[in-house]
Amino acid sequence: MTIVIDDLALARKVLRTEADAILSLVDRLDGGFAAAVQLLYECRGRVILTGMGKSGIICRKIAATLSSTGTPAFFLHPAEAIHGDLGVIQADDVVVALSYSGETAELLRLLETIRRLGARLVAITGNPASTLGQTADVTMDCSVAEEACPLNLVPTASTTAALALGDALAMALLVRKGFREEDFASLHPGGKLGKRLMRVEHLMHTGAELPSVVATTPMRDVIYEMSRKGLGMTCVIDAEGRLEGIITDGDLRRHMAATPDVLNRNAGAVMTKGPVTIDRTMLAVQALSLMEQRKITSLVVVDAGRVVAGVLHLHDLWRTQMF
Repeated sequence: MTIVIDDLALARKVLRTEADAILSLVDRLDGGFAAAVQLLYECRGRVILTGMGKSGIICRKIAATLSSTGTPAFFLHPAEAIHGDLGVIQADDVVVALSYSGETAELLRLLETIRRLGARLVAITGNPASTLGQTADVTMDCSVAEEACPLNLVPTASTTAALALGDALAMALLVRKGFREEDFASLHPGGKLGKRLMRVEHLMHTGAELPSVVATTPMRDVIYEMSRKGLGMTCVIDAEGRLEGIITDGDLRRHMAATPDVLNRNAGAVMTKGPVTIDRTMLAVQALSLMEQRKITSLVVVDAGRVVAGVLHLHDLWRTQMF
């Protein structure tokens, strides 16, 4: 394939122009940004993003980022809003309107309703002196020196700047709310990152699936319990459910080779005392690392009093497709 040098030069100019548009926002961040974060933080309803055309597409992305980081948000198409969808806006909501000109007709037709309902309004615009900018409770300036389009017409640098400003809002809000790794995992159960942040308690075997015997259990019954639960091991517990030891398939093989009458013994005589245990709040990826280090396939999950809460098996981690 022949690469035209002019194409590369134009591409580099586009990237530089858009990068400069974002960098120009840094020194212009002021009290308006902080006020917008405060409004979103105090919002008791939903955050509603609205904008027309390419601005609307940017709004969808900002709404998705907010929703995935613990702030309920969605996109409202302004044209559809004035044809029946205005009912979704409630007094406790914060509306974030994006319009570079600040004079988008479909957006301006929403202003009266937003004010009548009592919802708060944040404007992201390239023209703070516009109708939208002057009407909003908080206005953020996302103006750019030029578009990346050679004709200076197609929204390029301006939409990139607006998107970056939306990301800055979402990240500031994330920190303000104390959003944590486990919160991210709970909102992204199907994603690879979410799976890597999954807690052991969401994967471990509990209740009827948990293999357990007491120290006096005959080995024939121990083997039956191990076979029935299908984890290749069983916990040995006391009357209060505290862990005393474990018996694995490997333990059985070693004892059978060294002690021919092992089937005439009980669990207490065969078990391995002091097995590796973990807490239910451990990340699944950390549990996997521990299994790999110890070259084991199961981990017993216990609480602070060493009462058995569950068993995590290597196969449970395989099913998450985290590796």
